[in-house]
Amino acid sequence: MRTTYRMRPGRFLGVPAAGLILLGVAAVLWGIGVPAAAVAVFGVLGGLVVLAGLWILAWPPVLLRLGSDDVQVRGLRTDWKDITEVGRTGTTQGQAIILRTKQQEHSVLIPVHWLVPARVDKLETELRERLNTANGYKIWDGTAAEPADPAE
Repeated sequence: MRTTYRMRPGRFLGVPAAGLILLGVAAVLWGIGVPAAAVAVFGVLGGLVVLAGLWILAWPPVLLRLGSDDVQVRGLRTDWKDITEVGRTGTTQGQAIILRTKQQEHSVLIPVHWLVPARVDKLETELRERLNTANGYKIWDGTAAEPADPAE
């Protein structure tokens, strides 16, 4: 089963805002009497940018996909068998979830501020569960196993 996490839509509010600015420029140009061709160029371009921005807000880019065999972060695919640890780390850009790999220089960072805040804890939990499953680990429930051959 694959799980997909998308980027936080709020990161892309600037795209439709830029389109609205272009539409405003078209309105000002029309108001001061600039030829209709120039107004039409800014109007069409502004309208297309607003539509593209609304599209991005409705369907933000995929940040990562979790599969049973691998994890894909922004298109970079890593096998679960190559990941040794999931944790948090501080970066110059703020907190990030780190997927440490067997080769330290190939560790993968997922900036926390790129995700919807409500999904960060869910993502960390799911990453740890999938890593445990891939390595055959089971969470200890606090009980002792039944001995196969009890001592007498």
